[in-house]
Amino acid sequence: MDFNIIFVALFGASFGSFMNVLIYRIPNGVSMLEPYSSCPSCKNNLKFYHNIPILSYIFLRASCGFCKSKISFVYPLVELAGIVLFCFLYIKTDDFMSTLIMGNMFLLLLGLSIIDFRFKAVPDSMNLLALLLAVFSYGTELLVFNLINALLFIGGFCLLRFIVSYFKKQESMGEADIIIAGTIGAVLGVKLGLVAIVLSSVLALIAFVFVAKKDYELPYVPFLSLAMLLVYIYQKQFLILIEYLYA
Repeated sequence: MDFNIIFVALFGASFGSFMNVLIYRIPNGVSMLEPYSSCPSCKNNLKFYHNIPILSYIFLRASCGFCKSKISFVYPLVELAGIVLFCFLYIKTDDFMSTLIMGNMFLLLLGLSIIDFRFKAVPDSMNLLALLLAVFSYGTELLVFNLINALLFIGGFCLLRFIVSYFKKQESMGEADIIIAGTIGAVLGVKLGLVAIVLSSVLALIAFVFVAKKDYELPYVPFLSLAMLLVYIYQKQFLILIEYLYA
């Protein structure tokens, strides 16, 4: 048994737990310098055993240890996502540093997606950090290559935003989408990056069919993030599909 995977899973759970802190604090204007997490309902500072990833949620029966108010299921899901992501990346790369960088990048994209769903806006600090991690995702040897790809996608999205906004006479794309496009370009490269962009549009279109009549503003960040993850996981399959289509 590879005991390293256990430590990787623990790291994933810990970073997932920290991502929950970012998801709550940054959009709500709570300082990251606050030493203790607190219950949003009763404001009591949580004990250390209230913050054990996943286990605390189970043993506390999805409720606050003080006021018994319900805890969102999003918290354990993000922590579980951290475990799954880190383990998958470690098995795929067999490199802890790469797992650490890529795992946190994908967790940041997950956090941005959740925030975008809730607030229809995302913090630049988290978005830019995800982009920075993406540029360093394959080490220093490919740093310049990743940076060039990121700039190509950012430039392409800026041009697309200008053209569409000009004809629609209104802003058609958020700055957050442009930054995430750079993240996609840095990690996936031009060919697979374009596949991810197309896939994100398809996913968004499918979702739009279900919410079009409900007067709901559909955020785009979650679809960009999900498409990027899917293309990253199934790189070989998508490359085979591209070769088949252009054969």
